[in-house]
Amino acid sequence: MKKAQVPSKSKIPQILYSVLLLIAGVLFFLLVLGSIYALVRSPGAGPLFKLGKSAETAVRERTAQTGETRVFSGLGRLRIPLVNSSTLILSIAYPYSADDAAFAEELAAKIGDFRTIAIDYFSALPAERVIQFDEDTAKQELLRRLNENLRLGRISELYFSDFMIID
Repeated sequence: MKKAQVPSKSKIPQILYSVLLLIAGVLFFLLVLGSIYALVRSPGAGPLFKLGKSAETAVRERTAQTGETRVFSGLGRLRIPLVNSSTLILSIAYPYSADDAAFAEELAAKIGDFRTIAIDYFSALPAERVIQFDEDTAKQELLRRLNENLRLGRISELYFSDFMIID
């Protein structure tokens, strides 16, 4: 008696199924092996390997090579009421060393204080001083006042932009 042969559909799905099953088994084995290793390993151990450089290392190397300077403009645009009922619109910025993270954090933490110092200085100017504004004198006085509030570094110069007086 002859056996009837059932036509096989395609061997590709059976091979694909076997390959996927093999990949899933290998991944499961690696996951179990990694979990056991993590449980056995000491808690203070560093990483086994690193891919590339950490962001901190890359920034440190770049700033050491270039001596990069950044400009802090976090005070934003100030709208300062003046004595003669005009309004001064002013933006203040200042440079700082990019590799001094602690000083950058201090600058960011003092934004409110710096805004108050600038507003108090300009709003107290008499009307004649506002009309005949001496930028260098104002910058020196503001530098002195700002640096009095800093502990981790000093601001060396100021930049004024958006300097407008609106009546």
